[in-house]
Amino acid sequence: MVWFLILAAGLWLLGHQMNWPARARLTVIALVYLLIIVLQTVQMMLPGGNPVLERFSGSVTEWLLLVALTLAVLGHSALLRRLKAHAAAKQVPEPAEPGKFRPAELQRYARHIMLREIGGPGQKKLKQASVLVIGAGGLGSPACMYLAAAGIGTIGVIDDDEVEATNLQRQIAHTDARIGMPKVFSAEQAMRALNPFVEVRPYHRRLDDDIAGTLVADYDIVLDGTDNFDTRYRANRTCVAAGKPLISAALTQWEGQISVFDPARGAPCYQCVFPKVPAPGLAPSCAEAGVAGPLPGVVGAMMAVEAVKLICGAGEDLRGRMLIYDALYGETRVIGLQRRDGCETCGG
Repeated sequence: MVWFLILAAGLWLLGHQMNWPARARLTVIALVYLLIIVLQTVQMMLPGGNPVLERFSGSVTEWLLLVALTLAVLGHSALLRRLKAHAAAKQVPEPAEPGKFRPAELQRYARHIMLREIGGPGQKKLKQASVLVIGAGGLGSPACMYLAAAGIGTIGVIDDDEVEATNLQRQIAHTDARIGMPKVFSAEQAMRALNPFVEVRPYHRRLDDDIAGTLVADYDIVLDGTDNFDTRYRANRTCVAAGKPLISAALTQWEGQISVFDPARGAPCYQCVFPKVPAPGLAPSCAEAGVAGPLPGVVGAMMAVEAVKLICGAGEDLRGRMLIYDALYGETRVIGLQRRDGCETCGG
């Protein structure tokens, strides 16, 4: 009996080292147990003894007690899992009537409702709004988290990348435990954990021409936090065609920039300001040039603020203006932007 317990412990540890799921490890141990029972039965029917099988000998009562103890442990674990699942299900908020807030939501958004520029009507607009976030990385992570915290009713996030260890220095929606998970599903978990009252729609794919138009049409505002120019220009073209505001931001090392591109309401589009893709090396990515960890949080939060302002009609947004933040020297400056005559995308 002792030898079997030692063998079972060894098989369990070996399976753990080989990343076998618990169910597979238990199955292997159960098969070994059945094999020993069969061999002992055969040994009892044959004259003489087997020195190997004698190590696993024991009374019938001992083996039955071992089975009973194992079943009790497994049953207890299964019961705990069911209780946890039941408790988690009870925590999921019941559907509210369209346009109405649950009491828990009113408490959650109390600081918003106190603001003159938002108030109850503004919070209702946030609840009814839909925002698409392109990219769940450095800029998309904080933007998604603050959009969810603010109570944006529907948040879509599209990204084809997976969480890597190098992301965790700045991409706060992800965790070490979710390395290898698609970023959109990691961000979905983070947003749902932060605010169960919002709807999250993850799209694990790249934004390409096949889906860009259909996808953008489903949302009121688009946030572009990508790190490649192909996607930026595609997002700009799609938003211009759909008449949707595009909140776009970019980072490099210690500096970030953000603007609202919205030619449907008199502001320039992205291509008005950046007519052509920069030559190779002039605009290196974060992987090539590095980036200060907190900087994406600052600029990503600004993107969420601009979205809240656009939805609520609060204050003065960044249409026709670009805010540039220099974290290294603690400087912020705003420059005016104008539509460009003959722009290939919006026509100036």
